[in-house]
Amino acid sequence: MPIEDFLIAVFCRIDEILQQLAAKQPWRTRGFPPKLSDSAVITMEVVGEFLGIDTDKHIWQYFREHWLMCFPYLGSPCSFARHAAHLWSIKKSLQEEIAKTLHAYRDTMPMIDGFPIPLCLFARAKRCKLFCDRAAFGYCTAKKQAYRGFHGYRVISFTGVLTALTVTAANGDERDALFEVIGHRHG
Repeated sequence: MPIEDFLIAVFCRIDEILQQLAAKQPWRTRGFPPKLSDSAVITMEVVGEFLGIDTDKHIWQYFREHWLMCFPYLGSPCSFARHAAHLWSIKKSLQEEIAKTLHAYRDTMPMIDGFPIPLCLFARAKRCKLFCDRAAFGYCTAKKQAYRGFHGYRVISFTGVLTALTVTAANGDERDALFEVIGHRHG
């Protein structure tokens, strides 16, 4: 599939789902709507990640260089990154809606996986000031490495669809995180 067709298909699907979600409960109640639509921002992030572009700045640069005619109100990299960050709750609802469409919540045997999110290794921990009030020390047994940061937990359906995700401090109890990501599941 050519990238143009992929870009259009992703945008149309995301826009359709966001319109359905907005009909149930509108998320913009005040202020002017942004020039670059929420659907466009999320599409740019999805396509950018699909192409292996990891940062908001590089996604913005790619679309500025190659797709400015499709996204004429692109703005600055800072405004794009802020807009993308403010859409976190909408992205969560979008992900849940896509998982429902793919029948991912029907699985009786979901897979739960934990993974480290290091901010820095143990040797640099005293100098690292990132998230100083929330991050903690942890140990990754797979890598045999102490680190300072967070620990993520994800629930994946048998078909490979992400159905839940949470992040705790690296020293957090896995059982507490497990109850948070399992949520409404039974059995």
